[in-house]
Amino acid sequence: MKMHLIKLKLYSSFTNGCTRSITVKKNIAGALVLKCISILISLQVVPLTIDYINPTKYGIWLTLSSIIAWLSYFDLGFAHGFRNRFAESKAKGDIKLAKEYISTTYIVLFLLFSFILLIVLIVNNFLNWSSILNIAPVYNNELHIVFGLLACFFCLNIVASVFTTMLMADQKPALAALVQTGGQAFAFLGVYILTKMTSGSLSALAVTFAGVPCVLLIIFSIVMFNMRKYRSIAPSIHCVRISLTKNILGLGGQFFVIMISMLFIFQFINIILSRVEGPDAVTQYNIAYKYFNVLNMVATIILTPFWSAFTDAYVKKDYEWMRRALKKLECMWLLCIPILCIMILCSSFLYRLWIGDSVCIPLSLSCCIAVYVLFQTGGNVYMYLINGTSKVRLQLIVYVSVAIVSVPLMNLFCHRYGIEGILIVPTITFGIQALIGKIQISKIINRKARGIWLK
Repeated sequence: MKMHLIKLKLYSSFTNGCTRSITVKKNIAGALVLKCISILISLQVVPLTIDYINPTKYGIWLTLSSIIAWLSYFDLGFAHGFRNRFAESKAKGDIKLAKEYISTTYIVLFLLFSFILLIVLIVNNFLNWSSILNIAPVYNNELHIVFGLLACFFCLNIVASVFTTMLMADQKPALAALVQTGGQAFAFLGVYILTKMTSGSLSALAVTFAGVPCVLLIIFSIVMFNMRKYRSIAPSIHCVRISLTKNILGLGGQFFVIMISMLFIFQFINIILSRVEGPDAVTQYNIAYKYFNVLNMVATIILTPFWSAFTDAYVKKDYEWMRRALKKLECMWLLCIPILCIMILCSSFLYRLWIGDSVCIPLSLSCCIAVYVLFQTGGNVYMYLINGTSKVRLQLIVYVSVAIVSVPLMNLFCHRYGIEGILIVPTITFGIQALIGKIQISKIINRKARGIWLK
């Protein structure tokens, strides 16, 4: 009888409320299940990869991967701009316009990243990786090959990811998570096979980690666009409207500047650590960050459906729903504080259980990353909701202001305070964004936003 009541309560919690709220709840539940699987895979793949290569090579791999991830910042903000414009089209019931946005985004990103890939491959031939990463010259030739492979797969993946961006804009992030988790699972299987058949090849690791998820995403998107639900908005060369580029870039251009600024603030960490502290420090930082980032990943799962849901609510002027959603998300963020405290207390034991004694993580590093993740989660709560309303000018100003001084400051703090010091700049950045974001979203919801608060 008690089990029956629990089932009824669970069922009612997912069926009560407006259509938008029900959609958000179902996507959060589905994405949480998939993310749990994703987290387990990502945790298992770390010791597997370290055993396959070694801690030093793993640090090099992480640094190269983070450099390649910079390429995603050069989509001119198209993905975020497309996400909001597509969501607005669906909210207004304009399916034809939605199809045109998809078609245009695919073709523009294909042309853009074909050009970027060509430039990257040419530049790669002239780079001295041993000097850039402060490592032994013996790695140089291998890293040229690895970097080229990663660049090819990553650029192809950026174009293919228009499909998952569309799913999130359509308020179906759980389906997007299914594609991503599937790619992660197959990549993990590939790495496991590598450990049995080869020995320590970074090139093989690049093909497995970057190539397998990319191919899976392309196959899945082709299949889905040929099914009844998405056939009406499937991309077509006849529906490409270059004139729509202006609508996407008007908003996307601001996202682009934000992303480039974030590149300087967050993505230079591995390079600075490698140059100042060595590749082993990169491994230490990334293992600790992966552990605490589990909480941020869960928070992101919860936040992701709210981005496009806020776009829908803002277009329809449903401010009461927005107000209720904000209160719930703020409570979620406060809950992160005791959870992070527990994670710090358990960190030493869980590190040993996870990676054994191959890498030592200081308690001070765990504490600093926990604080960083807390501020990151808080900043994201407000940024995701503001992004949904497309009022991102203030966000842009903060990121650009910090980006100008971020690299020299992080380099200085890393020299003075070690790995922990490099986290000062990104932590403060998220803190500022959380404070300003709280004020801005409150003004928007209460219809008191004027001037810069509404741009």
